[in-house]
Amino acid sequence: MLRRLITYVALLVCALSAAQVYASTVVVLNSGDASVTLIDQASYKALRTFSVGKEPHHLMATPDNSSLIVASATGNELIFLDPKSGLEQRRLRGIIDPYQIGFSPNQKWFVSNALRLDRVDVYRYDGVELKLANRVRLPKTPSHMAFDADSSTVFITQQGSDQLSAIDLATQKVKWTMAVGKVPAGVLMAPDNQHLLIGIMGEDYVAVVDSKTQTVVKKIKTGIGAHNFRFLGDKRHVLVSNRMANNISVIDTKTMENVGTINVPGGPDCMEVSEDGKFLWVTLRWSKKVAVIDLATKTLITTINVGRSPHGIYFINRAPDA
Repeated sequence: MLRRLITYVALLVCALSAAQVYASTVVVLNSGDASVTLIDQASYKALRTFSVGKEPHHLMATPDNSSLIVASATGNELIFLDPKSGLEQRRLRGIIDPYQIGFSPNQKWFVSNALRLDRVDVYRYDGVELKLANRVRLPKTPSHMAFDADSSTVFITQQGSDQLSAIDLATQKVKWTMAVGKVPAGVLMAPDNQHLLIGIMGEDYVAVVDSKTQTVVKKIKTGIGAHNFRFLGDKRHVLVSNRMANNISVIDTKTMENVGTINVPGGPDCMEVSEDGKFLWVTLRWSKKVAVIDLATKTLITTINVGRSPHGIYFINRAPDA
């Protein structure tokens, strides 16, 4: 009888713990600690930290939002988390060196950048399973990716060779490769589905590339270490984190001009915007913290302690019964 009571209480505690992690939860990947930290968005309090595979850098939801995928680069696996509770669902091993991952807009392709292996793995996706279509060799350290609107092409930056490559998804062949600037990192397709924005991490600008002509048509000065992007809710303005400059720039994608700066010390990296569009959460790679910024005033509200080298960040925006 006592054993049954203890088991019941343990199960109840687990259920209550999972129920407390819901719509307001922020997921942060600590790439240096091989762990995930869950934070309550409302109170800015860390709820729990748990281990995952080595070097978790990036994460994203599955197209049906049934899972949150954490890419474990050195662990050579994908860890699937419940997007409602943040708890682990399953692991998919044999996905080699998944540094950056992405689904094509039509949800037919899954792409994994193997940064340390100098290749891009392209998988067919049927809504449930991943099936390897081809492994595409690239010159040096494929980093970030962006897709065109019709899912025909994925664009890959290469930090080690200072290049951008376009891969045809149907044939898994490289269409073209071009030089874009020193140590290119984040890449984003502009709303016109023609121009690509590329963070030139080895310099202080964002390169604007015309994907039709394969030319750099503009350099937008932002800050040293221009790295990653996040659209604001209007889908016109985009944020770019400048790691070494310790700030974030606001770019108008219609004029392709830098129209604002937000100071964020600590090496700002990946960013997420709250559902109401009022707050920006930023991982700080050099200080083991996450920053929360008021977008209306562009001021720092608070920082939250997490693990070493925090990288990817994601909001769980659904309640347990959603």
